[in-house]
Amino acid sequence: MVITGLERILQEPELLSKAGRLGLLYNQASVDRSFRAAPDLINERFPGRLAVLFGPQHGVSGTEQDNMKETGHCLHDRLEIPVFSLYSETRKPTAEMLETADTVLVDIQDVGTRVYTFATTVLYLMQACAELGKSVVILDRPNPINGRDVEGNLLDPEFASFVGPFPIPMRHGMTIGELMLFYNQEYAVGCKLQVVAAVNWDPNSYFERTGLPWVLPSPNMPLVETAVVYPGQVTLEGTNISEGRGTTRPFEIFGAPFIDPKSLIERLDSYCFRGAVLRETYFVPTFNKWANAACRGFQIHVLDRDEFKPYRVTLALLSALLKLYPMEFHWSAPPYEYVTDKLPVDVILGDYKVRAELEQGRPVPDVEREWSEALEQFLKLRSRYLLYPR
Repeated sequence: MVITGLERILQEPELLSKAGRLGLLYNQASVDRSFRAAPDLINERFPGRLAVLFGPQHGVSGTEQDNMKETGHCLHDRLEIPVFSLYSETRKPTAEMLETADTVLVDIQDVGTRVYTFATTVLYLMQACAELGKSVVILDRPNPINGRDVEGNLLDPEFASFVGPFPIPMRHGMTIGELMLFYNQEYAVGCKLQVVAAVNWDPNSYFERTGLPWVLPSPNMPLVETAVVYPGQVTLEGTNISEGRGTTRPFEIFGAPFIDPKSLIERLDSYCFRGAVLRETYFVPTFNKWANAACRGFQIHVLDRDEFKPYRVTLALLSALLKLYPMEFHWSAPPYEYVTDKLPVDVILGDYKVRAELEQGRPVPDVEREWSEALEQFLKLRSRYLLYPR
């Protein structure tokens, strides 16, 4: 049974004996195994010390959708302390927001993918705290798609953004605590950072093995299965293909009105789809791309997670779509997550070269080989910051 960082500070309050006044970055997924919310638990265990709350993208209740749909500030309805949105007019907390806290706790369920914005929110918080001489304590949680597998090209610094601030691969295989240790040291953030590690987590395992409850950390991340396909399927956000938003299985389901499933499946390289089956499906999104239009496409059914490579799968899909539908398929136009001068797909992929090579018709295995050496170097660098034996 895994014990999270949140549960550890409740059991071992001495871990925060010198933390002073507390802030907390959290959302609706910040719960213990009994589904009790982190602010209530911390307020009860450390009475009078919790002074301010912060929320990431989608808000502390996870109500808002993606891509620059900002949330406002408010007062917590029970605790009567301020709740500041870090996805609002600012994504980095101001000195005024932090003035009542000496230490900010972070209890956030990440999903192990570079573009998931929560990690950048934590980074910006660390930068602000470093400037003000305040501390940050990460209450660590498992990486739901394991801490072993990494995949994808490293982000080009010229494409740094809110969905990727530093050069790491799309699937990084780190917990939020490990990733922040990496950022803090490798990119000289200078934050007074402590990580309260989870106990009994096996980094070779997926979330179901933890014994912890899964609470959707964002509106379109309802299941662990969603997180498994997300490192690849999130790329569809940069296209006119529906990634399944507006359905009950976002990212697993994808399609568009112009797709002929039979023709598409015939174009796909079976090597790229090991561990998964594409089941032909039809759907009508209730919102987002192709809202209220009948779409044809597939649902990805992952049968063997160890064989399945989500980034490879989506690159193979994009390659086939480019060849089959040169007139109908297109890349989305800016803006995307506050970037106005680059194609959204390049921002997501962290580089223009991957898109360019797919457009040129290069086979996906050849594209992958181009970043294999950089990925090995990342693994060596990453090893310095791992809290759980790999």
